[in-house]
Amino acid sequence: MKDVLHRIVSLVMAVLLLTTTTSWKVEKHYCMGHLVDVAFFGEAQDCGMSMTLDEEIESTVEKMSCCNSEVIAKKGQEDVKPSTNDFDLDQEIFFAAYVYSFIGLFEPVVQKNSDYTHYLPPKIVKDIQLLDAVFLI
Repeated sequence: MKDVLHRIVSLVMAVLLLTTTTSWKVEKHYCMGHLVDVAFFGEAQDCGMSMTLDEEIESTVEKMSCCNSEVIAKKGQEDVKPSTNDFDLDQEIFFAAYVYSFIGLFEPVVQKNSDYTHYLPPKIVKDIQLLDAVFLI
């Protein structure tokens, strides 16, 4: 349970960091009150009914136009910098010793050749110490 909770919290924190530091934009284009196109992070395509007229008439046409665009934008943080920490000499020595000992864990274990592999130990039939009542103290 603790492992699952830890994973959920780390995932939520990663998503939170991603959403707060990135900029995003949603643009919607409506034509006659109906949604024509939605674009994330880019420009929405218009319906093709936009008119290009003279500058004098353009302001009145925009007021009477059947098209409408809606833009929702959020600017992210741009001043996020990774923190850089300098190691002291004591920390470097500790880190080098730690890495050396950690790598030493993965070295293969050398098996020693035993000269007595062909000779089996004798089978103990009776416990002689209990029979003679002789114990090492």
